[in-house]
Amino acid sequence: MEQIADFLLRPLTPQDNTGIANVIRQVSAEYGLTADKGYGVADPTLDDMYSVYNQKGAAYWIIEHHGEIVGGGGFAPLVGESNVCELQKMYFLPQTRGHGLAKRIVALSLQLAKQFGYQQCYLETTECLREAVGLYEKLGFKHLDAPLGQTGHDACEVVMLKQL
Repeated sequence: MEQIADFLLRPLTPQDNTGIANVIRQVSAEYGLTADKGYGVADPTLDDMYSVYNQKGAAYWIIEHHGEIVGGGGFAPLVGESNVCELQKMYFLPQTRGHGLAKRIVALSLQLAKQFGYQQCYLETTECLREAVGLYEKLGFKHLDAPLGQTGHDACEVVMLKQL
C-alpha cells in the first residue's frame, strides 16, 4: 500500500471487482468508449478482474479515495506474444486525474514486468484519450504501425510499445 496525497494505491482484491468495473464503465461512458465498438468495457472478464490479474505474470492496482474505488491499472501477458506484457485497464475517475497516479501505476507495472522477465510492454488506447497518449509518450512508449497480439480491442487505433 502506498499513500499519494489523499489517495491510497494498493493491490486488487476479490472485493474490488464491482467497484473497479463501475469505474471502467463510468470512464468509458464519459469518453464514448462503448462496448459495441470493441473497447475494454466489453471484455467478458470486466466483472471478475481479480481472476485475470491474480495469475503469474500479471498485477493490478486499485486507487481508493476515502474508501471509494476511483481508479486502477495494471498489466498481464499479451496474448499471442512471448516476453511481452500489456498495460491494461488504466481508468481513472475525474477526481483522480492530475495527481501522478497513472504515472505511478505505469512505473510499478514496468518495474514488476521487468522482474517477471518481460522484455517489452505493449498498450492499446484511442486518440480521444489525449492525456493518456501524452503520458505514455513521456514515459518512453513508441508508436507502432500495427497492433501486436490478440487483444480483441480492434477499435483502439493507438498502439505503443516500450522496451524494458
